Amino acid sequence: VQLQASGGGLLQPGGSLRLSCAASGRVFSSHVMGWFRQTPGKEREFVAAIRWGVGTTYVASSVEGRFTISRSTAQNTMYLQMNSLKPDDTAVYYCARANSYSRSQNDYRVWGHGTQVTVSS
Repeated sequence: VQLQASGGGLLQPGGSLRLSCAASGRVFSSHVMGWFRQTPGKEREFVAAIRWGVGTTYVASSVEGRFTISRSTAQNTMYLQMNSLKPDDTAVYYCARANSYSRSQNDYRVWGHGTQVTVSS
């Protein structure tokens, strides 16, 4: 499977953005899809994940209440709705697939290319 993230951009604090991650191959119900973000000099940080089959979601405390993860199994696409964006949310956002739920980037075996999100006034 290949993952393609899109939807990044430049926006002001307080704004909203929706990222998409389209999977070109099959995503099985047992898979977990996740969003990570990375800034220069830092490791990738877990943002959110979703169990593909049942739709159970997990969100990092740093974005809870502002970010929402969802998916469309029909379109094989995962989304990250980001609201009330802050400058600290500036990062390259990556989507990835794991065989089971984890917040560690090491457990995600398939990665898409990142999409840049820049929050600045």
